[in-house]
Amino acid sequence: MKNNQDAYTVVGTNINEVKSQNENSGMSYNQVKEWLAKTSGGCGTEIYSNTDGKNVKNSIQTPEE
Repeated sequence: MKNNQDAYTVVGTNINEVKSQNENSGMSYNQVKEWLAKTSGGCGTEIYSNTDGKNVKNSIQTPEE
């Protein structure tokens, strides 16, 4: 049974159906970028990192006794 509230584009695409399929399609482009940055490292991925750079820098510069 069709919903009378469904909106269609000029060429006949059901907008609500497309939105529904998109919700079930997996990760978005930005979610994939974030996941790749967190799991593989790489250049320019600092914004996705959960590492405290100051702590790492301090641990490298502090000589072990």
